[in-house]
Amino acid sequence: MGGDLTRGGLPGGPDTAGTRPGTGPRPAAAPKAVGIVWALLGLNTLGSAGAKTIVPLPRSLIQMATMGALAAAFALALALNPRLRIRASAFVFLLTLLLVPSVISSANLEVGFGALFRCARLALFVGTLWLLSRWWDGSPTFVRHHIRMYFAVLGSVVVGLVVSPGVAMPEYYGGRLVGALWPLTPPQIGQYAAVITGLAVLLVLGRRTTGAGAAVVIVPALVLLALTHTRTATLGLLIALALAICSLVLTSAAARRFFAWAVLGAAVAAVAFSSALRAWFLRGQSQENLSDLTGRAKVWDALLAAPRTTSEQLLGMGLGDKSFGGLPIDNSWLAVYHEQGLIGVFIVAAMIIVLGGVALLRPPSLPRACAIFLISYVAISSYTEAGLGDASPYLLHLALAASLLAPPAGATPLPTPPAPRRRVPRWARDRR
Repeated sequence: MGGDLTRGGLPGGPDTAGTRPGTGPRPAAAPKAVGIVWALLGLNTLGSAGAKTIVPLPRSLIQMATMGALAAAFALALALNPRLRIRASAFVFLLTLLLVPSVISSANLEVGFGALFRCARLALFVGTLWLLSRWWDGSPTFVRHHIRMYFAVLGSVVVGLVVSPGVAMPEYYGGRLVGALWPLTPPQIGQYAAVITGLAVLLVLGRRTTGAGAAVVIVPALVLLALTHTRTATLGLLIALALAICSLVLTSAAARRFFAWAVLGAAVAAVAFSSALRAWFLRGQSQENLSDLTGRAKVWDALLAAPRTTSEQLLGMGLGDKSFGGLPIDNSWLAVYHEQGLIGVFIVAAMIIVLGGVALLRPPSLPRACAIFLISYVAISSYTEAGLGDASPYLLHLALAASLLAPPAGATPLPTPPAPRRRVPRWARDRR
């Protein structure tokens, strides 16, 4: 198999067909169509609002495409798993529980019929994950699907940048890179670039691909990340990747070498390019604006100060567009509190804690490192990005982490026939 992460399989992965001496038959590998289901889930989470595109796309048309992708994902997953075989998953179970406060609060219709529509979308999303859980066996199979999916999305961003640089880097976004073919915002592009960069680095350290194959993904992704000027994605990548590599340093010489060179390179860059890095980080903003988190803190204070009934505090206002007073909330925890109440916040926190606890209890391995990277990245991003309470890329990242932490599915042993009873002659039975 080649080293290209976007096309080939993962050499030596646990999903390889065949048998090993002394282990008996292995479970069937996930069909290739599972990757299509995963890609359709990713398409659904791209969203319908964002930057202006080269060819104006009506929002209703984009919503039809994203919802159609979710319906197709569920239908295809059901066709691949007609007997509804699923694996136990604490993450998906908690995600299913999150539907309870979502439906109860949305039934009040305080935010309109759109809330019930979003509940149905979340239910389809969760149902598709349950159907896919059959193939969650702790192998990096879904990592490959994840990288290929977001690499294709970033490819569309590159095409838009080449075709129309002015539309792809508009002034109303401060010259930051946006999606010119599909309405993607700079934080979205930065998130996708950061996630596939971290996963590709870990696959190289785990010797699941070659350096040249990983460079095909890492180099353009880092360039796009720099063009988006997304601070959250950059910090999330650096911190989460450092935590993931630290989980490998005791068992991987490659991880130790990479960590040492990365620390040395970061120290040199901090000294030699400190002014340039500071200018890039500030993005032309004042220190006061930066400390105010670009106006986010004002929205958060207003949301927390708004009067609420006991029911609204516990169950929230219903699934909405993650905004308050017409302004984006840009915080997953406050968005969940606003829409699904304290019960929703407790469930989302339980998802993060359970995944993190399972990851810490697993022995060092490549799947564990990838899961730690994804969980850490989502936890860091949740402070300035919303999405943990609804179908979103962040829930898809956590679902990937859950698939990596699932124990390997052992083959069902064949029933052992009973030992034949030995016939004893009558004369021997009568003998004392």
